[in-house]
Amino acid sequence: MAISTDYDAPRHPAGNDLAEDSLEELTARRSNGQSASVDVDDNDVGFELPGAELADEELTVPVVPMRGDEFRCSSCFLVHHRSQLARERNGAPICTECS
Repeated sequence: MAISTDYDAPRHPAGNDLAEDSLEELTARRSNGQSASVDVDDNDVGFELPGAELADEELTVPVVPMRGDEFRCSSCFLVHHRSQLARERNGAPICTECS
């Protein structure tokens, strides 16, 4: 026979003494200097944002003008084909995704 588990009962992980501490005890421990300190210099060693090696590169993108069978949605400001025109609100076109 299998033992049923009460998933609504509060759980206390083994070895977690902080779960038993009250707010007053934690505040007193912090004021006494017993809290763990984090050395900031050790954490940022070797950390580099993606694309940082491209800082000196100049990126160029060709801009293509809007064609006659396209429109710019007044809600999402994306250029869509006329087949995706759902309606016009106050004379401004709205695409099918935004309507």
